[in-house]
Amino acid sequence: MGKREKEYAAMSFTLMLMGASAVLLVGLLGIYSYSSPTGSTALTFNIIEIAKIDIPIEAQRYFFPMVFIGFGVLGALFPFHTWSPDGHSSAPTAVSMLHAGVLMKMGGYGCLRVAMYLLPEAANEMAWIFIILTSISIVYGAFGAIVQTDLKYINAYSSVSHCGLVLFAILMTNDIAMNGAVLQMISHGLMTALFFALIGMIYSRTHTRDIREMTGLMKVMPFLSVCYMIAGFASLGLPGLSGFVAEMTIFVGAFQNTDLFHRSVTILAASSIVITAVYILRVVAKILLGPPGSNLPDGMKDAVWNEKAVTIILIIAIAGMGLLPLWLSEMILNSLGPITEKLALLK
Repeated sequence: MGKREKEYAAMSFTLMLMGASAVLLVGLLGIYSYSSPTGSTALTFNIIEIAKIDIPIEAQRYFFPMVFIGFGVLGALFPFHTWSPDGHSSAPTAVSMLHAGVLMKMGGYGCLRVAMYLLPEAANEMAWIFIILTSISIVYGAFGAIVQTDLKYINAYSSVSHCGLVLFAILMTNDIAMNGAVLQMISHGLMTALFFALIGMIYSRTHTRDIREMTGLMKVMPFLSVCYMIAGFASLGLPGLSGFVAEMTIFVGAFQNTDLFHRSVTILAASSIVITAVYILRVVAKILLGPPGSNLPDGMKDAVWNEKAVTIILIIAIAGMGLLPLWLSEMILNSLGPITEKLALLK
């Protein structure tokens, strides 16, 4: 990116997150102000203590949108997602990995642990609004990835779609869907970190991220190419990899809501699997297959030992989660118990 584009990306990133932080802070201070309804104890930010208190529904209606949007911006909630693709594309490889693997997961965690847990009545009452927004995130992000030509932008819009699935599942307010949300956070953190690491390795050799300028990398860099294909298959939900386990858990949990609205948006969200397959297979065919392009630099080498170590560790984690998911799923379900029980009691 040029200097001006990087400055724009930095400004967008800063302003959006500052705005989200301001909204979130107001919501958190509102929750804090109700943490001692009788006045007999000191006000507290302790989540466990606040969860024991029934905050009035009138107050919850104000605080829930603030907290959910404040955290949701970190999870690329539509229409506040625009900072994410620009931030991804302008950042160095390591920062992009942390951005997708850690920062965006803070959004899903906060929505689940704070908004849904501490404000359950408003969560049940207002969930439908944010379900619509997250459904748009899922489909819009996938379609946005199709039209991109920059590898980082493709992965960034893919992240908008996959993180939209996290927030979508949280709003379904049942244990299976929420379990899928946490699995998706872990899965997306692993496969997106792998994607960005590979994009950085490819860029360091080809000096471009434009898919129109690359072809036939499989014959030049077979190890990196195979790793990229594995990351792509995990993203599109191939059975045996982490993406399949997470997404199927989300869709099964979401479809347990028997009303027409929830089942309709679940079908819409599930259609993103097909769209994801389109842009993943398009990129794989474009940059990896066929004869090597004449515009590629001479003397390109495959991955060295430290690059192989990083990618192999991430692939083992992705495959391990996909092949042996039950131990992780059961651990998550035990942790989700207090949240799902509280939400179920108020339905």
